Amino acid sequence: MSLLEVKDLHVKVAGKPILKGLNLTLEAGSIHAIMGPNGSGKSTLAAVIAGKPGYEITDGEIYYKGQLLNDVEPEVRAQQGVFLAFQYPVEIPGVSNMEFLKAAMDNLAAARGEEAPNTVEFMRRVRAIAADLDLNPEFLKRGVNEGFSGGEKKRNEILQLLLLDPSLAVLDETDSGLDIDALQVVSNGVNAYSDAENGVLLITHYQRLLEHIVPDQVHVLADGVIVRSGDRGLALELEEKGYAWLTD
Repeated sequence: MSLLEVKDLHVKVAGKPILKGLNLTLEAGSIHAIMGPNGSGKSTLAAVIAGKPGYEITDGEIYYKGQLLNDVEPEVRAQQGVFLAFQYPVEIPGVSNMEFLKAAMDNLAAARGEEAPNTVEFMRRVRAIAADLDLNPEFLKRGVNEGFSGGEKKRNEILQLLLLDPSLAVLDETDSGLDIDALQVVSNGVNAYSDAENGVLLITHYQRLLEHIVPDQVHVLADGVIVRSGDRGLALELEEKGYAWLTD
């Protein structure tokens, strides 16, 4: 059974067709990269997997661990292990990172019938991950992403990933706006997360990220469908030639 299976997926946003028959299968233990020109549907794919409102599935199915996701609420998907790292993480003034993360952990534990981590154990874990990501522990007291730099916001997303430990991580342009040092830190976090039990769907414009996070497969998305798949060599070819030779 595949971790994620997308079958002939058609999606509209505000009445406009964006995905037009997309097919994708991702096995546990694998990393797949999605590349493609602007407006091809990459972020739409990420959003619809996570169940973000405003995306209308007009045909096709999304399966996660064999379960049909089409009509499952976003919070239920999250409880079941689907994680989305946003291209543009939002700020939540007045809610500290520590409060936000503890609430998320408690909610997951309740949904799964598990005991929530005690506060001391939780804080020790969060601070250890923050240190690995070169995040000042003082940021845990600040509002979620409030006043954070672009790099801090992206590292904060990876902190959430490592703490919540989902089965499927959908990372929407996690490398966007990162300098070389921050890119390495974020990549190390994704590599630390990735193992034989989970899967990563990595959306990116640039093959430079794939120098640090080596994908098992690379897919090119254009005009709502996957037009080419291959190994990391395909990303290198795209870096050299662009996308026109695939879409003409």
